[in-house]
Amino acid sequence: MKDRIFKVFEESIEIKKKFVKENVDTILEVAKVIAKAFNDGKKLILFGNGGSATDASHIAAEFINRYKKERPSLPAIALNTDVAVITSIANDYNFSEVFAKQLKSISNEGDIVIAISTSGSSPNVLKAMDVAKKKRLTTVAFTGLRGERFASKATYAFIVPSDNTPRIQETHITLGHVLCRMVEEILFEAPRKK
Repeated sequence: MKDRIFKVFEESIEIKKKFVKENVDTILEVAKVIAKAFNDGKKLILFGNGGSATDASHIAAEFINRYKKERPSLPAIALNTDVAVITSIANDYNFSEVFAKQLKSISNEGDIVIAISTSGSSPNVLKAMDVAKKKRLTTVAFTGLRGERFASKATYAFIVPSDNTPRIQETHITLGHVLCRMVEEILFEAPRKK
């Protein structure tokens, strides 16, 4: 049993190490894009299903409240948190519309979207990405190895090198935390003298 526990941790670590080596430059670029959007009075909009929904909510909370620094609140919203909105759209239209319909009403040009789908095949996430493109929003996809079609719809794509859902989700939340930290540093830390 202990060997299995160590194996899970080692697998998670190795996937994260491979992911960051492949994506460190893009992570920094996306952090700068998000920071600029906040500076320009724009917002961050996140969404996903299941575990990805809780990741979207978690990341939004880190921006709205704080991550590591005492600082002003940053405008972020997770579209998967309002049960009344989600169930009314799903009931009156279709579940595939729950994010797209919200994006149509609350997003503005210059806003940033983080769409999270481990499989990259969630119809409601794909449909929302189409809306985001029509509205000229900057889009960031968090997905796994099977999410290439989804990733191709995004301005920036983070593909975790795994098809194991728990390992993908563990990397996604680490990525969310790193983006929060980098954005805080960009916006709220005094430049260091060289």
